[in-house]
Amino acid sequence: MDITYIPMVRGFVYLAAVVDWYSRRVLSWRLSITMTADFCLEAVEEALMKHGKPDIFNTDQGSQFTGGDFVGLLTANRIAISMDGKGSWRDNVFVERLWRSVKYEDVYLKAYDSVTAARTSLGRYFDFYNRRRPHSAHGERTPDRAYFDNLPAAVVA
Repeated sequence: MDITYIPMVRGFVYLAAVVDWYSRRVLSWRLSITMTADFCLEAVEEALMKHGKPDIFNTDQGSQFTGGDFVGLLTANRIAISMDGKGSWRDNVFVERLWRSVKYEDVYLKAYDSVTAARTSLGRYFDFYNRRRPHSAHGERTPDRAYFDNLPAAVVA
């Protein structure tokens, strides 16, 4: 998980996303006009609810991720916490690559004039990114295919 800023016609908003490292699938995301931890917590809670708990959760060292509420959510769910090294962008390269794609393929082309416009456009982009945008790392499969093709088979009684 990481946060980036999204420029708009006037000002900017913050975007947080929970990404599955293997498939590069965006599991959940949130926008906020402030850098408080609440929108990060909401994104993690949605990802846990929809996709279950991972063994390890990686973030950078931002205050949103080191605060008691965020750390408490992960430890209460028995999820190991991995934090990037200070100034080490390579530790979170998959999310950094996502930010580049989002900005060059959507944000910079649109110049959002409101938070609602940003939320709507980013929702469409993440749907495209997960369902239709192929990734060379997975033999041109989409993140959805890479993610869902590798889930454990359901046990039938």
